[in-house]
Amino acid sequence: MRRFFTPGWLGLHALAIVLFVAFLGFGWWQFDRAQAGNDRSWAYTFEWPIFACFVIVMWVKMIRDELKGDAAPRAPQVIEEPAEAEVKREIIRQQEEEDPELAAYNRYLARLNAQASRSSD
Repeated sequence: MRRFFTPGWLGLHALAIVLFVAFLGFGWWQFDRAQAGNDRSWAYTFEWPIFACFVIVMWVKMIRDELKGDAAPRAPQVIEEPAEAEVKREIIRQQEEEDPELAAYNRYLARLNAQASRSSD
């Protein structure tokens, strides 16, 4: 629980409190305007408290996510090499003997392809 008293978290707590109070204040201000005859302010009278509730919901979600992050440490992922990787490495070795620039370009393309495959999973 000490982690929620670090400067970053204290700033987030303060921001959540300030936004919650400000949004409720804006709702009260719109309620006063609506009672004075401004019909459009009736919608804002209900909208600002919803924003205030949203601040609280997001604040609670951030705290839960932080607590969940430590409860279940993630195991390192094992990246399996595809079966055709050995064949590709052999082709690249042959190309290096013939044309080093072409082999370097093919290694670059293979790395980009591997990164794109990992990000799409």
